[in-house]
Amino acid sequence: MWQAGLLDYDEEGLEWEWQAIDGAMTKAPLGGAGTGANPTYRGKKGTKRSLLTDGKGIPLSVVVDGANRHDKMLLKGTLDAIIIERPSHEVTQNICMDKGYDFPDIRELVEEYGYSAHIRRRGEENIRIDIPGYRARRWVVERTHSWINRFRRLLIRWEKKIENCLAMLHFARAWITFRAAGLFG
Repeated sequence: MWQAGLLDYDEEGLEWEWQAIDGAMTKAPLGGAGTGANPTYRGKKGTKRSLLTDGKGIPLSVVVDGANRHDKMLLKGTLDAIIIERPSHEVTQNICMDKGYDFPDIRELVEEYGYSAHIRRRGEENIRIDIPGYRARRWVVERTHSWINRFRRLLIRWEKKIENCLAMLHFARAWITFRAAGLFG
């Protein structure tokens, strides 16, 4: 369903030139597969979602793992999980990431996938706002995480089986994509 929504939206034009990736942690009180100790919630069970979006915030891929996994460990899986075909490497594709991805092996991996890495340090975007013509590009993935968190069932993961959690995530991303394509109200 989500793939069909992306294909419909791609007719309007996915913004492949600028993409953004980030992870978000949610609580998982019942535990189960794909959970781990959440470092921001006193070591209780949690889940981390690694999400890749296009330049407009439309979700392209997602990977779920335990909250104790570092963002850099989920990058390869997230890039492999893109569910529609990317344009050729002749088109420049940039990927915006935060400081959690600032490692030499991550930069090499991103180049292997045909991306140009843009890794921002804390406060750097605030400095660049004063530059005429500068446009912040990483915030769209944060906004998409916020949209996903509006689905109450995803804000706190109550499913023990990872398949059920992924099904709900796919439904939420399909809903977001269909709304952006103008197919829902």
